[in-house]
Amino acid sequence: MTERLSTSSLAGATGAAAGDRLPPARFAYDRHTWKEIAHLLANLPAALLGFTYVVTMLSVGIGLTVTVIGLPLLAVGLLGARQLGKLERGRARMLLGVRVDEPSPLPLRSGRGFFAQLWMSLKDPVGWRTVLYDVIRFPWGVATFVVTLTSLFVLWPVLPFIARGLANVDRAMVRGLLSPSDELERRIAELES
Repeated sequence: MTERLSTSSLAGATGAAAGDRLPPARFAYDRHTWKEIAHLLANLPAALLGFTYVVTMLSVGIGLTVTVIGLPLLAVGLLGARQLGKLERGRARMLLGVRVDEPSPLPLRSGRGFFAQLWMSLKDPVGWRTVLYDVIRFPWGVATFVVTLTSLFVLWPVLPFIARGLANVDRAMVRGLLSPSDELERRIAELES
C-alpha cells in the first residue's frame, strides 16, 4: 500500500510539475523586426560608401569638364551610380521586403555614335536619382544608425516601433528614388522603335 501511495504521489508531482513548467524560450522580437534593425544598422556603412562615391565622382567629373575627359568620366560615374542603386535595391529587397523593379539598362550598344551615347548617359534619370539618393542617405544613415544603436541599449522595449517607423521611411526612399522612371521607359521604347 505504501508502495502504491508513493507511486501515485510521484505521478501527481510530475503532473503538477508538467503544468507548472515555464514556456519554451523564444525571441522577444520576430525575424522581420531583426531584419529591419539589421538594415538600419547597415545604413551607416552603405551611406558612407555611396556618399564617398558620389562626392568623388561629381567633384572629379565636374572639375575636369574643362578638359576632354571630364564629361566621359561623369557619364561613367553615373553608370557606376546605377550599380550602387542596384545594390541598394537588393539590400532593401532582402532586409525590408521591398519589391522595386530594376530599371531598364541604357541602350549604349545600339550602334549610335560616341557623343549620342555620352549624352544619353549624362541625361540618365536613374543615375541622377541614385546620386540624389546617396546624398540624402548620408545624414539619414548616420541618424538611423545612432538612433537604432542607442535604442538597442536604452529604449529596447519600444525598439520594434522605432525600427518599423525608420524602416518605413527607408522603404519610401527606395520606392521613390530607386524605382524605374516612366520617362526613361518611354525614351527607351522610342529608341527601340
